[in-house]
Amino acid sequence: MAQWQPIQIKRENGETVKAQAPIIVSASRSTDIPAFYADWFFHRLKVGYSAWTNPFNGVKSYVSYQDTRFIVFWSKNPRPLLQHLDYLKERNIGCYIQYTLNDYEKEGLERGVPKLSERVDTFKLLVDKLGKGRVIWRFDPLLLTDDISIDALLSKIGRIGDQLQGYTEKLVFSYADILSYRKVKANLEKSHIPYHEWTELQMLEFAEKLAELNKKWGYTLATCGEKVDLQRYGIVHNHCIDDALIIRFTYEDKKLMDFLNVKTFPMPVPNLFGESEPLPEDAILLPNNTYATHGDNRDKGQRQFCGCIVSKDIGEYNTCPHLCEYCYANSSKEIAVRNWKEHKKNQFGETIKGR
Repeated sequence: MAQWQPIQIKRENGETVKAQAPIIVSASRSTDIPAFYADWFFHRLKVGYSAWTNPFNGVKSYVSYQDTRFIVFWSKNPRPLLQHLDYLKERNIGCYIQYTLNDYEKEGLERGVPKLSERVDTFKLLVDKLGKGRVIWRFDPLLLTDDISIDALLSKIGRIGDQLQGYTEKLVFSYADILSYRKVKANLEKSHIPYHEWTELQMLEFAEKLAELNKKWGYTLATCGEKVDLQRYGIVHNHCIDDALIIRFTYEDKKLMDFLNVKTFPMPVPNLFGESEPLPEDAILLPNNTYATHGDNRDKGQRQFCGCIVSKDIGEYNTCPHLCEYCYANSSKEIAVRNWKEHKKNQFGETIKGR
């Protein structure tokens, strides 16, 4: 399995400390770094390290970027990344973006994000900059309420999906699992949102209708962290931090390929009857008539049904001022706003919170 060793680094104050030196960075599942902390992150990338506070025990640790070869960004408004992407190219650091592009405007569930038309434009600008396949559309979570039915969700997805044709290869979604996340349940109830839990029958109904809708697009459909098996509808389990996708984009980066335990092979030569040996199930097609395979890089520390590979997430909870009503990353809107204000007092400090 992919892993990395701790190293010694020197902080800006001269102190020497132990740090993690991840090859792959997640920025971030815990907060929206591209939308609110892009300047901070790229400053820390140039400095060479940042600090991170463990949400479970409050212990501060350090993350060195000296070995970083790839970054997966997560965002609902990644437009601020546009001014920084050339720096990643200079550093030979690859990236792709998990772009959550929902439509809850009418219901006011995401009051802190830009209007939908602007977010669609941002999606297209990023694809023009990075290339198709490097910006992944997420509609996440799928939330049922008194006012949002399955058919209403499909209509919302349909309108966005039509606009993204030619700009995305994939749609990733998840069903809102409210009872499993105390913060989500508390935040929805505090805002008096009349939510409904998904039943498995409803999940299957939605999946069947989505697959039908997708016939005109041909997107890869995938679920994020879901137990329910939807393969009968052609819907797969996603790997949001995806070694296959990283290999596809950076197969010439030997250090990264070694980290991911990648092996490359020539494509099988057809015999006299035009038949070839079948490729391995996990084969990744590459240029120059070659394909790649990789080892088991799955992150065993993630949720049971998460397919992500090993990475280091450098975000912190309770720091996202999007203030979405269903948020799982903020204990409360008040705490998130307070931490955002603290960040602005020290915008380039070691931690996101500036302290």
